[in-house]
Amino acid sequence: MADPLARKSIVVFFISMSLVMTLALGVYASNRFLTHWLLVRGLEQTFLPHEKTIDTILTALADERRSPVPQAVSGLRLSARPASEPQLASETLTEIKALFQHKSGISDILDAAVIFPAQTTNTARSETGLQQIPWTRDRSLLSPDTLTRAVATLDLNSLAAVPDMTWDGRFGHNAVIAYRPETGDTAMPDLLLLTRQSGQLSSLSPLILTISAAIGGLCLTSFLFAGILLWMRFHDQVTTNQDIQFLAHHDALTGLPNRAVFNARLTEALRLAQAKASNIGVMLIDVDKFKEVNDTHGHGTGDVFLQIVSERLKAVFDTHLVSRLSGDEFAVLLTSVSDPARMTKLAANMNAATKIPCIIDGKEIKISLSIGIARATDGSWRASRLLHCADLALYRAKHSGRSTFSWYTPELDADAQKRKEVEAGLVKAIRFDQFKLLYQPQYSLRDGRLKGYEALIRWDHPTKGTIKPDIFIPIAEDTGLIEEIGTWVLNNACQEAALWEDKTRRVAVNVSPAQFIAGETQKRVAAALRNSGLDPRRLEIEVTENLLISNTDAVIGTLREIHEMGVSIAMDDFGTGYSSLSYLSLFPFDKIKIDKTFIQNLGKDASTDAIVTSIVGLGRSLDVTITAEGVETEEQAFLLSAAGCDLVQGYMFGKPDSVASHEANFPAFRLNTSGGLWFPQERTRNTPQAPNEDLQRPASSAT
Repeated sequence: MADPLARKSIVVFFISMSLVMTLALGVYASNRFLTHWLLVRGLEQTFLPHEKTIDTILTALADERRSPVPQAVSGLRLSARPASEPQLASETLTEIKALFQHKSGISDILDAAVIFPAQTTNTARSETGLQQIPWTRDRSLLSPDTLTRAVATLDLNSLAAVPDMTWDGRFGHNAVIAYRPETGDTAMPDLLLLTRQSGQLSSLSPLILTISAAIGGLCLTSFLFAGILLWMRFHDQVTTNQDIQFLAHHDALTGLPNRAVFNARLTEALRLAQAKASNIGVMLIDVDKFKEVNDTHGHGTGDVFLQIVSERLKAVFDTHLVSRLSGDEFAVLLTSVSDPARMTKLAANMNAATKIPCIIDGKEIKISLSIGIARATDGSWRASRLLHCADLALYRAKHSGRSTFSWYTPELDADAQKRKEVEAGLVKAIRFDQFKLLYQPQYSLRDGRLKGYEALIRWDHPTKGTIKPDIFIPIAEDTGLIEEIGTWVLNNACQEAALWEDKTRRVAVNVSPAQFIAGETQKRVAAALRNSGLDPRRLEIEVTENLLISNTDAVIGTLREIHEMGVSIAMDDFGTGYSSLSYLSLFPFDKIKIDKTFIQNLGKDASTDAIVTSIVGLGRSLDVTITAEGVETEEQAFLLSAAGCDLVQGYMFGKPDSVASHEANFPAFRLNTSGGLWFPQERTRNTPQAPNEDLQRPASSAT
């Protein structure tokens, strides 16, 4: 960009100089032409009052040439001279000078000459006579062409005043007045008067200067106006080029260097580190849940939020290069600080800086950053490799609870390779239909009836066997494959449930935030019901609190449309979020599922027992069904029944399996008429139950 700009600057300079020169020449030329015109008019006006007297003198000269005998004409006495000589007799010259004499006694006429027609023709003047006039030779005239121009002008006008001016505009002291009487006498000579023009120039100087100044002022004003316009255009172009240069190397929102600048600086830093045998480090920083900030508070607030994050990054990493690589991803190049302890301290300081409240438009928004750190320890490192390692560390930090930092270790390469294999396998699994559904039963604590099933996805890998969802679902969410997998689970769960022998059994399908699309999910649910023919009252959609956080209004609108179809909506993992109660007031859920983390400590921790009892009581007051997940012991089932819980599911009542297997084993326990409860009052099972590994997350986005 610099070379074209320099060339344009040179062109503009030469154009400006040309305009200045043109302006100067224009003013000078106008001055000369104006002076010339005024001199001509002034000399002619000086001559015209004496025209008749001059005619008389020239008539006498013509008569003298025809009759050489001297004679008197109007008081003038002319002496006979050879016809070829242009000089006048002294008496005639004196008489002519007297006509143009001032009161001071000084005459404007310095000399006079006549040119008679040639003897061979009556129309041509004698060139010999013109050459004999000594005015040019004695330097009375500055330009040698003055006489010639004067005589030539007589062919057009009878009176011609020709100022003595050279081609470059310099004026001499004298001028020539040429006169040819209009008498019709072909023998009449031409009169040439050598007159002073310096006096005329002096008298005209103030007027000429005034007019020239006005012309110059107008020209200068025009030039300045054109120059201002040119400068404004050039300035705008320079400013635009500077803006383009800045935007080409910086982020428009935060003003930080962009990815191209960071990569170039990183490559150069690695080269210098190799030459100096030193180390450098890179931090990749990702803003956790930035999409939720945009969806919840708007993109304008999101932009301000990113600007605040960038300011805090610059404050912590003051002497280091901070760059914005993408929407919510930043990078830091550490060259002066390369030992692990100081880099770790910087990362910790950055996380500490996020604890400072961030308030935008009166709303406090929590800043959470995940940081991945990688360090180049020898000259074999390349920029792409270092960034890749930092990205692997960032991935670990994000899946370690967020708002933390993680160092790169070689083991992360193996994990990344496994993720790539799983990702590639998922694509094939979708293409070749390698998924299957298992079902976990849900029992009623009131009467021991089997109410329904929760659909759980499994991957039947052709070589690795059955793969649990906690392995491939997170990768599917990261890669965007979860939408297609979730749609598969929904469609197949509805189709299989429609074929069950008992038409009272319900089927629950979990929809994760990653696969939920406001405005589209209800269409997929409607299509699944329509294609399968399943009664909508037998379908239950389970969502988590995280889904409502992302885009509350749009999500609630979509859930309402699904609910209007007759489909039940359940809030899964209730109690694990920080706004579960507030969302219950925004949407009338049909069911609340108590998270298994509470059930595991049930009967062991008084606070947990109180929480579970409160949730059950809340469900009763809201007329909402309460389901407990992860029930593995009779004691847990007894406590839940005593608290008034409606439904239970877990390993105690059945592991994920086929519907046919569960139906064959129903009922899970014999009725106990003595205690009034359907499950045993005493623990008859002495064998420990295996941990509930399959209840990570249900259907499509979980288990």
